[in-house]
Amino acid sequence: MTMQTFGQFLDDIPDSQEYLTLNFAPTSAPQRQQRWHNNGLSADFLGDYFATFFPGEPVLNSEIDLKGTVKATVSYIANELLENAFKYSDELANLPITITLRLYDREILFQVTNYANQAMAQHYQAFVQKIESTDLDELYTQQLEQTALGEGGSCLGILTIIHDYAAKAGWKFELVPDHPSVIRVSVIVRLVV
Repeated sequence: MTMQTFGQFLDDIPDSQEYLTLNFAPTSAPQRQQRWHNNGLSADFLGDYFATFFPGEPVLNSEIDLKGTVKATVSYIANELLENAFKYSDELANLPITITLRLYDREILFQVTNYANQAMAQHYQAFVQKIESTDLDELYTQQLEQTALGEGGSCLGILTIIHDYAAKAGWKFELVPDHPSVIRVSVIVRLVV
């Protein structure tokens, strides 16, 4: 595999005056596991930060306001993307996990990069291909049923992001030139707000 893209991946990301990047340095397995369990804190920080750019105006037919909606949505999506990045990341690669959020007029773009070994990347890629080749409603229902039976749950967060939040997602899998056994996994999620 040299490079493969899926979904609505953007190679040329437009400039944004408002953006925030968090890097998670490569660490040993126990420290990485601890960070994985605490990534909700990072996701909540991103939600709080990006919510400040939205007024507290009410959402039509809702008791919550736009600011609260953005905060909860950004936090959820960032958390799910970070969980997948940690889950599909090879600590032996000794490369960081990065999440960047960019704010545009009525869109937030999430960009997450991690580094996986061949087996991890192939497993993740197979799920991405399943998303592209299966009816989304059907796949979402199947994953929910499997989770309810205790048989699944893997990548349910990605499906929820696309299904429930109507976000557009794209993936890129590419070999890292200096590390021939390592795959750079880049995920782009675009959310209209």
